[in-house]
Amino acid sequence: MDGRQGGGREPRTPMRADARRSVDALVEGARAVFARDGVDAHVKAIALQAGVGVATLYRHFPRRSDLILAVLESDVDACVEAAHELAAAHPPMDALDLWLDRYCAFVLTKHGLAAALHSDAETFAGLGEQLLERLEPALDALLQATRAAGMTTDAASAMDLLRAVAHLCTPGPAHAAYTRRMIGLLLAGLRYGPLPRPRRTSP
Repeated sequence: MDGRQGGGREPRTPMRADARRSVDALVEGARAVFARDGVDAHVKAIALQAGVGVATLYRHFPRRSDLILAVLESDVDACVEAAHELAAAHPPMDALDLWLDRYCAFVLTKHGLAAALHSDAETFAGLGEQLLERLEPALDALLQATRAAGMTTDAASAMDLLRAVAHLCTPGPAHAAYTRRMIGLLLAGLRYGPLPRPRRTSP
């Protein structure tokens, strides 16, 4: 979100340092409050969590949707940065596996904001695809590293994998083991590639 103010997507004049700190605190505060109380939480709770006044919140984020968008964009930025950090710290396959865990956590957060995403069509129009497009290069770099090391095939693109994992991520602790197992099966498929389909025999 560098160089952006509140929920705006277009670059704007860089903020003063104190304004930047307020925005960062509000995004972090909103993330914590949304996770605890849901996206309909009172703005006073968000301002209190961030350590700023309600007037400061409204100055930077006039609409609730602006704040939700800022949280989502911040989470995407963190996922992209995590891809670089994991690639530098782990072998290619481990980095890919760990990043998919991080991405799944992001998707589950997005599930929690699903109602809000559909409540303001103008603000969130096409947002899901835009988020995937920002994540795609990060995942593609991890995939390319595993292919260069001979660890995976080119059976699936980064976008294929982003969509597949998103469909597998089911909210709730009871589903965590299942989600992890299904992602493991996806990675196994990348290692070995698709099996040839059996030939049909004539009746």
